[in-house]
Amino acid sequence: MNDAPVVARGATPSTSRRLLVPVLLVGVAIVVYAADQLSKNWVVENLPEGRSVPVLGEVLQWHFVRNPGAAFSMASGSTWIFTILATVVVGVILWQIRRLRSVPWAVFLGLLLGGVLGNLTDRLTRAPGFPEGHVIDFILTPWMWLGFTPAIYNIADIGIVGGMCLFVLITLLGVPSDGSPRLTRAERRAMEEAIEEETGEEPGADPEPRADREGRAGDDGLGSGSDPEPDADPEPRASTGDR
Repeated sequence: MNDAPVVARGATPSTSRRLLVPVLLVGVAIVVYAADQLSKNWVVENLPEGRSVPVLGEVLQWHFVRNPGAAFSMASGSTWIFTILATVVVGVILWQIRRLRSVPWAVFLGLLLGGVLGNLTDRLTRAPGFPEGHVIDFILTPWMWLGFTPAIYNIADIGIVGGMCLFVLITLLGVPSDGSPRLTRAERRAMEEAIEEETGEEPGADPEPRADREGRAGDDGLGSGSDPEPDADPEPRASTGDR
């Protein structure tokens, strides 16, 4: 009786969920990718390279640079390594789409996929050429870096970092990727009780088999429960009549 609600909540996601989650993942990825590439094309055509253009004073500036490294202009000179890593990440995400049933996980992977594809496109198509093209960075927010050297980034970087933050959150919350709901404490306890009823063991029961316990008890009884009779006196005592 206790296992019925647990089975119901852990049921397989519906067909509509199976269709919605991959579509959501691809849709988020397309939005991030399109915004990234369109903004980069606008930057290349309209902004002077290497100069800051205030947008909201010190809060937000445009600063067009060509980045040969990773996100936030880090690890310059290793473009080909990040090209390989990005290709692997894209392959893994595409492989996981058919198994995914969770909306939060779909948003996370969509943000990550769109961001990785955005920067990967730059490395494959922009100067100085395949596969070491430089990524276009242009967003500068000096206030975020608390006195450290400000990094310049793009919309693809925002998608990647936002996706990783969401990943940390859903991991801490224990959201399963297969779309099944998280079990509450009461439901988890009900599941444990159902397992205990099936196995016939109570919580905290001695894991030692009952037969072993009975066998050991029997051995102990022979050893200490009934002492053997003392040996008879080898010399019979003289009767009172003889004395």
